[in-house]
Amino acid sequence: MSIHKLLEKKGLQNVLVSFASEEVKFSTADQSILPGIINDIENLGFHVVDDIDTHKTPFYDKVENKFIFCALFTAPLLLHMLFPWHFLHNPIVQLLLCLPVFLVGCLHFGKSAYSSIKGGVPNMDVLIFIGSTSAFVYSVVGTVQNLGGHYLFYETCATIITLVLLGNVLEKRSVNQTTSAVKDLMKFQQVNANRVIKDGIEVISAKDVLAGDILLVNEGGQVPVDGEVLSGEASLNEAMITGESIPVQKKKYDTVIGGTIVQEGNIKIMATKVGSNSTLSQIIDLMKKAQAAKPPVQKLGDKVASIFVPVVILIALLTFVITYFATNAGLQNSMMHAIAVLVISCPCAMGLATPTAVMVGLGRAAKNGILIKGGDTIEAVANTKFVIFDKTGTLTTGKFSIKDIKVEDGQDLESIRGAITAIEERSNHPIAKSLVAGLSSLPKQKVILRSVAEEKGLGMRAEDVEGNNYFLGTAKLTTDDNYNLSLYKNQVLVAQIAIEDTIKPDAASLIAQLKKAGIKPVLLSGDKASRCASVAKTLGITDVHAEKLPDEKLSVVDIYRKKGKTIMIGDGINDAPALTQADVGVSMNDASHIAIQSAKVILLNTDLQSVVKFLQISRHTLLTIKQNLFWAFAYNIIAIPVAAFGFLNPMVGALAMAFSDVIVIGNSLRLKVKKIS
Repeated sequence: MSIHKLLEKKGLQNVLVSFASEEVKFSTADQSILPGIINDIENLGFHVVDDIDTHKTPFYDKVENKFIFCALFTAPLLLHMLFPWHFLHNPIVQLLLCLPVFLVGCLHFGKSAYSSIKGGVPNMDVLIFIGSTSAFVYSVVGTVQNLGGHYLFYETCATIITLVLLGNVLEKRSVNQTTSAVKDLMKFQQVNANRVIKDGIEVISAKDVLAGDILLVNEGGQVPVDGEVLSGEASLNEAMITGESIPVQKKKYDTVIGGTIVQEGNIKIMATKVGSNSTLSQIIDLMKKAQAAKPPVQKLGDKVASIFVPVVILIALLTFVITYFATNAGLQNSMMHAIAVLVISCPCAMGLATPTAVMVGLGRAAKNGILIKGGDTIEAVANTKFVIFDKTGTLTTGKFSIKDIKVEDGQDLESIRGAITAIEERSNHPIAKSLVAGLSSLPKQKVILRSVAEEKGLGMRAEDVEGNNYFLGTAKLTTDDNYNLSLYKNQVLVAQIAIEDTIKPDAASLIAQLKKAGIKPVLLSGDKASRCASVAKTLGITDVHAEKLPDEKLSVVDIYRKKGKTIMIGDGINDAPALTQADVGVSMNDASHIAIQSAKVILLNTDLQSVVKFLQISRHTLLTIKQNLFWAFAYNIIAIPVAAFGFLNPMVGALAMAFSDVIVIGNSLRLKVKKIS
C-alpha cells in the first residue's frame, strides 16, 4: 500500500504492486525518472532488484538467520525463570544477553517501522518496535538505578523479538507455497533449446530463441517456445496448459506450445512466438495480474489495516493511563498491560486473509486448465443466477456431420456428391472440412473445377471445365428449416443438405449440475431456431434465444444481468462483445489473443466439466477468504481487550500474534488439497 501511494503521488499511470510476485509495474513516458523512483521505493525499506531469481539475499539479512541468532541469546534469558541459577539473575548478564537481540530487533523492525510511517501506512512492525523498546528501556532504567528484579523485563523484550521473527520465518515459507503455481509455470520457461544450424545443432537457452529459428525437440524433451511442426510426428503432453493428461498427436503444420512435453517421437519445429508473445508468457502475465487484482471483499480488510496501527497505539496508551491512575496497579503492571496490547495486535492477518486465499485458488484453477483473470472474478461468480451458453463449439463439438442430402427431381446423387466434394475441398471452413470428410468414403462422380471463389458469409461459387456454374451456400430461400445448405447448378436448385453439430458428451451432465445448484442455464445462438430448440430440448434448457446477431446477443446478456449475476460462456472470438458485457465472460477457446482480451476466464481444456470445477474453486476460494477475515477480526477483537485488562503476559501475546498469520495462511493452503464440491 505504501509503494502504491508513493507511485500514485508521483503521477504514474497503471500502477500495479503485486504482493504475490514481489513485482511493481507502472507506465511512464519519461524513462529518466526511473532512478529517482527506485531510490524512493528503497527509502520505504524495500530492495529493488533486476531479477528476483538471481538476486541473493546476504547471509545476515535472511530472516531465518536472524531468528536463529536471537533464539541463541533468548534461550538462557528464559532459563532464569525456570532455574535458580544466580548468575542468570544478574541484571548485567541479562542486559548483555538481551542487547544483541534488541539490536537485531531495532534493525529489523525499527527500520521497517520508520519506513512505513514515512510512507503514510504504519505497519505491524511499529507495534512490535514500540512494545519491545518499552520493555528494554524500562529494564535498563531498573538496572541503572538498581531497582531490583521486579524492574527487569529483558526476557520479555528478547522473547517478543524472537517469537515475531519465528512468525516471519513461517509466514515467508507459507507465502512461498501460495505462489507456487506461477513459479511452477515459470520453471517451464527455464529450459534449453536445440537450434538447427549449418554445422549441426547448437544448444541455447529458450530465452535466446528468435522467431524463425528451426529447433529440434527429441522424445522426453520439452518444447522451448511456441512453433509449427516442419517435420516428424510426436505425441505431446499438454497438461501444463490444458490440465488434460491425455497426450495430443502432432504432425506437419500443427502448432505446438512452449512448455509442453514430447512423450513419444521427434519433431522439428519453426519458432513462431517467442519471449513475451508466447502462450506460456501470456498465461504467466495473466496470472500475475490476476493475483494482484483485489476482490471487493479485500477492501474492508485493507481499510481496517490502514487505520489499525494508530488505533492500537491509542488503546495501549489508554490501557497504561487507566491501569496506572485508575486502578493503582503500579508502573510495572501498567507497562506490561500496554506492551501486551501492542504485541498481541495483528493487522497482518487482515492484510493476508484475502491475497493468500486468492493466490492458492487461482493456482489450483490453473493446474486444472482454468485461467481466472482476477481475484475480483472469484467474488463475482459466488452468487451466479444465470449461465448463458453459446451453442456451436460450446455445448456442441463444432464438428459437423451430414444428416441428409435431399436431391431435386431429375438430379443424380453421385454427381451431387462429386460437386459438393470438389467445391468444399477448396475451403478451410470447419463445415466444408466436415462435408469433405463425410463424403470421402461414399461413391461419387468426379467434377473438375476451373475456378472457385468464396463469398464471405454466403458460400462458394465455382465453374467446372464444361462451363457449368455452381453455388453452394446458406439455405435462405428453402422452406424446410431442417436443411442448412443449398446447391445450385446454373441458377437451378439441385440439392439441399442437412448437417448437424454433435452435442458434447458431458453437456447434459453440466446442465443438470447447474440446475441442481440453483443456476438457470440459457442458450443464446446465431443459429436457426429449430436447431437451437432441438439442442435445448436434448439438454433440458428452457430459455432459448436463437438467430441472434452479435449486437442482439449484447442486449440479451443485459436483460439477464438486470435479473442477477450472469456468466456468459462462448468460444471467445465471435462472442467477444457478449463475453465482455456479462458479469463474468468464460471462453471455451484455447488461449488465443482475443479470448484472453475479452473473457475473464479461459478454459484451456474444452471438457465442459471445467465449468463446474471453475464454479467450485471460485466458491471455495471465497469461503476461505471469509473464514480468514472472520479469524483475523475475531482474533483482534477478543485478544486486544484481554491484553488491556491484564489477563495476558506480553510473551504469550507475542507467541499468539506470531501464529495468527500462520493460521490464516495455513487455512488458505488447505485450498490446494481440499476436496471441493
